[in-house]
Amino acid sequence: MWVLMPEFFLIGCFTFYFVLSLSRVPWRIRPLSKGLALLAFFLTLITFGEQGEFFSGALKVDTFTQVFKAICAFGFFLVFCLLKPEGEDHEEGYLPELYGFLTLSLLGLMVLVSAEDLLSLFIALELSSYCLYVILPLRKGGYLGSVEGSLKYVFFGAVCSALALYGMGYLYALSGTTKLGALVVEGGLFSSLGFLLFSVAFFFKLSLFPFHFWAPDVYQGASNSVAAFIASVPKVAALAVLLKIIGLFPQESKGLKDALWVIAVLSMTFGNLAALVQKDLKRLMAYSGIAHGGYVVLGLLEPGIEAKVAVSFYALVYLLMTLGVFLVLVGVSEKGKDVLIEDLSGLYSRSPLFAFTLAVSAFSLIGIPPTGGFMGKLFLFVVAYKAGHKLLVLIALVNTVLSLFYYLNMVRLAYSKESLGPRSPLLLSTLDKVLCLTVSGLLLLLGVFPSPWTDFLYKVAV
Repeated sequence: MWVLMPEFFLIGCFTFYFVLSLSRVPWRIRPLSKGLALLAFFLTLITFGEQGEFFSGALKVDTFTQVFKAICAFGFFLVFCLLKPEGEDHEEGYLPELYGFLTLSLLGLMVLVSAEDLLSLFIALELSSYCLYVILPLRKGGYLGSVEGSLKYVFFGAVCSALALYGMGYLYALSGTTKLGALVVEGGLFSSLGFLLFSVAFFFKLSLFPFHFWAPDVYQGASNSVAAFIASVPKVAALAVLLKIIGLFPQESKGLKDALWVIAVLSMTFGNLAALVQKDLKRLMAYSGIAHGGYVVLGLLEPGIEAKVAVSFYALVYLLMTLGVFLVLVGVSEKGKDVLIEDLSGLYSRSPLFAFTLAVSAFSLIGIPPTGGFMGKLFLFVVAYKAGHKLLVLIALVNTVLSLFYYLNMVRLAYSKESLGPRSPLLLSTLDKVLCLTVSGLLLLLGVFPSPWTDFLYKVAV
């Protein structure tokens, strides 16, 4: 059971936060929560390499799933570091609930990554989602948009869950089992339809078109730190499950691939076009996430080792560059308020380190060398090109050029435009400086020296 130590530790953390929420004892919860989140990440590293099956095969832990668990835990720690006492965007009295439900959501995502049964997948998916439904309205000041975003998240989540259950019903009827490895995957109409409907729940997590409608309003309505969590960590877990699902299909299964082809094109194009006209930075990141979901689908079109490596590499890079932007967003935000694009004006004069972090993250989101985003997109494009999807790669390249306009606009405002009105310099804490240097350094390191990480992924993906 040592291999499940990260999950058991998260259960213990949630229990601690739950008791704390009942007792209302004035603990120093912020530094304590960061320490617990860091310990959870270390536990995923300590247990790395351990393997095992649990609950009659409903959960299976191997080296490849542990990679995604470690990435999720690392993103979880970074999100906890974004929560600050100054300018806090959550109601002070609900901090134990906030930390507790975020921890429980991470637990659901970790179980989701390890799940090998339809039922355990669905339960883990709902656990991770319901926790977010609860904490979305906890934004400070009773912000109306947070309630609206929460309701939209619940509604669209319920619809996608229902579709996923329909798909599970088809798959169970065809196979007579709920085990992923024993499902019928002959590529017929009902098999393809079942897998496609079941995948809807994970398309929802990735905010792929047409399951994206919730994302802009939820991002804007959520507090900055919760939006950072929703924009990054659940998407990593969803990619891990989609890799499992796609890997079950034979090469000749054309129906699902055609559907993924269309979803990729629509997600990339719609996401980039909608992002061009956004004024709110969180809404821009929501549409950016839709577009990047389309990019990553290129790696899901063909099962194989190269696809696994490309998607896994991009999962880490996407988490880093997204949280890099949110790190700056939280630092610029005044008392947890929403940040407009124009608020980035003159950022270099207020904080050169924040401006540098924003520039590296934006260049990586575009795919400009020598950042990790460039190598991530390159790997995805190569996988799709080798599989014969040349037109799709061309469309992805055109969308990448289209994204230049709104990403470079952020950098232009930060470096070349004076701030709107007199604004005091931003004072960065030691933790802020460490986070900025860590995120920027990792993005540049993965762009210049990707081989150690890709070589490692090749070994664990076999």
